[in-house]
Amino acid sequence: MPLDYLLKTEPSEYSFADLQRDAVVMWDGVTSPAAVKHLREMSPGARLVIYETGDRKSVAGTATVVSVDASDPKNPAVRIKAGKGLAKKISLAQIKSDKLFADSPLVRQGRLSVVPLTKAQYKALTGS
Repeated sequence: MPLDYLLKTEPSEYSFADLQRDAVVMWDGVTSPAAVKHLREMSPGARLVIYETGDRKSVAGTATVVSVDASDPKNPAVRIKAGKGLAKKISLAQIKSDKLFADSPLVRQGRLSVVPLTKAQYKALTGS
């Protein structure tokens, strides 16, 4: 069973709306060794939550991993497909106040751009 992940993006650079417009994209620009490790671990079909940073600081929508090529371990090629926007945006403050996320790297390592999620965390963020 593939893990679920949260991907952070700066909406002024590339927003969830941009992802929906483009439909399928290569998720790149990740440089943190811990985040790159999580990209390498992804597998096709993994469910993703897209989180917008900056002024928005909220979960914007979902996506799915289409393919992963980890032949270059420092720059894995991960293609993702846009999913649906969330009717109710969940803010970082709401996430931090939820005990389900107390031990999550999302809360503990705030600058990490690729964060693994448990099934329960994914459901809390997406409602599904």
